[in-house]
Amino acid sequence: MPWSAQGRTWSWPRPTALVVLLAGLWLFGIGEAALIDASLGNTPWTVLAEGIADHSRLGIGGATIVIGALVLVGWIPLRQLPGIGTIANVVVIGVSLAVMQPLLPHPDGIPARALEAAAGIATIGVASALYLTANLGPGPRDGWMTGIHRRFGYPIASVRAAIELSVLAVGIALGGTVGVATFAFALLVGYCLALTLQFLERLAPAGDQLSIEAAELDSGSIHTGKSSE
Repeated sequence: MPWSAQGRTWSWPRPTALVVLLAGLWLFGIGEAALIDASLGNTPWTVLAEGIADHSRLGIGGATIVIGALVLVGWIPLRQLPGIGTIANVVVIGVSLAVMQPLLPHPDGIPARALEAAAGIATIGVASALYLTANLGPGPRDGWMTGIHRRFGYPIASVRAAIELSVLAVGIALGGTVGVATFAFALLVGYCLALTLQFLERLAPAGDQLSIEAAELDSGSIHTGKSSE
């Protein structure tokens, strides 16, 4: 994309790439906050953190940190490398969530809560596409998605759905709290992401490739929901 950073993910990015990165991460936090305020179930990763906390001396925050560290270890066989965006992912999303969660609506009726949850899921999908196309390094969890996509050629939407459903299954087994929005997120967020990437591809100048990984990772074009064959 015109705003995508070029070169190493640890080099100082041009302003447009940094703005898109930060905007995407802030939107991601807004989406998470909307899901919390809707009270219809949190994201699968939060369910997993709750389950681990229930079976250890860790709180949900500590469990989330441990999960993030383990996920980064899982990058090694996928040959993923962290970047500025990886670190910003942890910081900016947390700040956005803390700031926006009290400001968003806290609806009482089921229809309004369902609408807010749906808006949260869609926002997270759009936000993920924006910060990934900044090309400054994916977040810890998205690194699995992009790494598996690049390594094996599976469609982005299918990879994201498989990861979220797997994490959700483990979280449920450990006793984490779930709701209808949890399942909706696991099933739909990958498709929201893929549709946004397809839309952005249409906006790209002719001949440009939509890249979500640094050049040194030798990333290819994105298969947004289509078979790699």
